[in-house]
Amino acid sequence: MIAGTERSPRKPKGRGAERREEILDAAQRLFTERGVMAVTTREIAAAVGISQPALYAHFHSRDEILVDLCERSFRALAERMAALPLGVRDRAGFLEMCRVYIDFGLEQPDAYRVAFMLEAKASEAAQLEARILAAGLDTFEDFRARLAQLVDAGMTRSGDARLLAQSLWSGLHGLVSLLLARREFPWVDIETLVARHLELLADGILATDPVTPRR
Repeated sequence: MIAGTERSPRKPKGRGAERREEILDAAQRLFTERGVMAVTTREIAAAVGISQPALYAHFHSRDEILVDLCERSFRALAERMAALPLGVRDRAGFLEMCRVYIDFGLEQPDAYRVAFMLEAKASEAAQLEARILAAGLDTFEDFRARLAQLVDAGMTRSGDARLLAQSLWSGLHGLVSLLLARREFPWVDIETLVARHLELLADGILATDPVTPRR
């Protein structure tokens, strides 16, 4: 057995969709623990309790597994966003939208790391990298569209909705990534820190005085 890899008991042949999810779950854990490039398909298969050829019946390579994980993670964040009310009309709605992003990262840290914090890129083929980018852009576009509602209503500081959304996205990512990557740091109460950070972001994005709405 490969050193450092815990082998699960060999499992009977399962349903395709269920086995794919088992492979993705195992790979996500290993990738976040050790980094993508340090993990092999043999180790992923061992963690699931299947043979390497059985893994290849579902995924052709480690890169393909990484792409599927990224898509799954972005989809999970998008689903949380989709559960929000359709219109962002005020500061409370703005803060709620931001909180969904923060909560996703803190409640699903492995999924967040795979989508946003792993530096390795898929190398097998350009179309795999394109799939990761497309998944990320789809999720961001929903985020931008929600912020654009506030921009169009004249409730934000001057600036294009895409520019403001990218700045806000970066501010949210900065906090989540630090909390995940540096758990040993002597943080103050996390809930208090998150609430204060979101208020500061709101102060930076939202207008202090009414602005003429866009026509």
